Amino acid sequence: MPQLLGISHIDLTVSDCDRSAAWWQDVMGFTLVNRVSRQTYECRSLIHPSGVAVTVMTHDGTSEGGPFDERRVGLDHLAFHITDSDELRHWVTHLDELGVHHSGIIDTGYGPTIVFRDPDNIQLECYVHPNPVDMTLTDADSPEAHQLLRGATQPAVAEVQ
Repeated sequence: MPQLLGISHIDLTVSDCDRSAAWWQDVMGFTLVNRVSRQTYECRSLIHPSGVAVTVMTHDGTSEGGPFDERRVGLDHLAFHITDSDELRHWVTHLDELGVHHSGIIDTGYGPTIVFRDPDNIQLECYVHPNPVDMTLTDADSPEAHQLLRGATQPAVAEVQ
């Protein structure tokens, strides 16, 4: 299998580049690093101190299909990895201070999460990955998931020579 190192960047089509770039800076802590305006598109590239890169862009001819809806084919949501529940509570306070509507801390069985939306209604999450030792799978989960979980929860065995 070819190697993947992670996600390089995320490009989001938005209704207003400047408004979205300001939101990503003010709410999410990103820094604007590039601004491009061409005849058929406009974009603003932003980078977070964690290394996550997001570009917000508009295209000529983008349909005015209304706000983002995860029930359409395409992106469902973006989830950002948060270290622990304390940091998640910090996000609740931060979002409250900025007046950003959010779900509060919820857990739907995958780990503590906060759900909120950007100015174009794109669903975002701050998510705490559960420790594999604390995870349980059901019969509905794939055999591959069971194998991965077993590998993550069993101690590594040193090879004796």
